[in-house]
Amino acid sequence: MTNHLFTDFRTTFVIGIIIAITTAIALTFKYIAGRYIRRRVLSRHIDPTSYLFAKRVVTAIIYMVGFSFALVQIPELKIVGHSLLAGAGILSLIAGLASQQALSNIMSGFLIVMFKPFKINDRITFNETYTGTVEEINLRQVVLRDLENNRVIVPNAVISTQVIVNSNLTETKICKMIEIGIGYDADIGKALGIMEDEIVKHPLHLDNRSPEDIKNNVPGVVCRVVALDSSAVTLKAWAYADNAADGYTMYCDLLRSIKERFDREGIEIPYNYQNVIIKKSE
Repeated sequence: MTNHLFTDFRTTFVIGIIIAITTAIALTFKYIAGRYIRRRVLSRHIDPTSYLFAKRVVTAIIYMVGFSFALVQIPELKIVGHSLLAGAGILSLIAGLASQQALSNIMSGFLIVMFKPFKINDRITFNETYTGTVEEINLRQVVLRDLENNRVIVPNAVISTQVIVNSNLTETKICKMIEIGIGYDADIGKALGIMEDEIVKHPLHLDNRSPEDIKNNVPGVVCRVVALDSSAVTLKAWAYADNAADGYTMYCDLLRSIKERFDREGIEIPYNYQNVIIKKSE
């Protein structure tokens, strides 16, 4: 009886030591890796996506190895522990314990990091519904921060099957289309000139012309008549900004400044009228 208690105590003590050492190694690795990644990102301005993903994978492996050593100390689970350490039973164990969706998320995470359809700090839109800045990519999910500072959590398997609009894949420059309808009696040339002038004057407007375009006197802003609607002539202008945030600010400012210029210059922006007829009873 005494031998049995001593053996149980010894086994529990050894398992506790292994777990403590494993936790210490994992936390030390995370600390050192975190400092290394921050230093690399700040000094060389590199993309941290791959480094952060690799840090999480190595941390998970450290915990798995430590858990395997702990299992070896229990006679009934020694075979499982040896299988994990040898690597022969890792895939079968994961397949048995994890769901198909979890495995799909892990594989999709590796594919996202490998092919980089987006990376951390990119601004993306997926499913034509959710727009946000990528904050984190881990083994299970992608975390986005939207314009209202909410966090959108998307499983890797879901986002990898969606059509994604990436505003930062090759460059941050963005084009905002400003579309305004004017009355049929308005001076179209004058209205187009006002739109072009207001866009060029805006401090966030980016001249998208090439040196050759400038040499050939290509206009800095393209403004066109794009439709003859039932009650308005639709005008559209293409304005460029350095990034999505500047583009949104510029777009809002231009809607106001163009409307105010149209009012001062007597250019009508038509809207629908309704006539209400009130009939008196006999």
